[in-house]
Amino acid sequence: METQRLKQEFSQLYDGDPWIDENLKQTLKGISAEKARKKIAEGRNSIWQIVVHIIEWRRMILKRLNGNIISVPEDNFIRETLDTSEEAWKKTLQELEQSQQEWLEFFDNLKDEDLEKTYPGNDQRYYYLIQGIIQHDAYHLGQIVLLSKLEY
Repeated sequence: METQRLKQEFSQLYDGDPWIDENLKQTLKGISAEKARKKIAEGRNSIWQIVVHIIEWRRMILKRLNGNIISVPEDNFIRETLDTSEEAWKKTLQELEQSQQEWLEFFDNLKDEDLEKTYPGNDQRYYYLIQGIIQHDAYHLGQIVLLSKLEY
């Protein structure tokens, strides 16, 4: 029952109607590669970098939940975008969609009792890690929404 609530919360944030009135898919739909690669200032992250960061954190947490001990890389998955073409942006959005599907499949196989398991890398409960990735997505969605509304 709780796993289904977590799945619903995760799904709503991606392409549903969450309480915060924004979702990732709809917000990113209207953003071009040009807008996604721009930075408001030197040393700040672009929308594109934030989306890649979201994807990589989603992948890492899924790997952790599947028993792999993985450290956060030094760059925290914030990397320069080398190919800034429209095609590359579409590919990034497809990777985000793929990560969503992987998470939904994970939820389909998750049992409520699994939420009490702990990740051996830091002894955090699976429930905590799942809530963390949902909060992580919401946090960065807020950044993307703000950046998408700025003219720079």
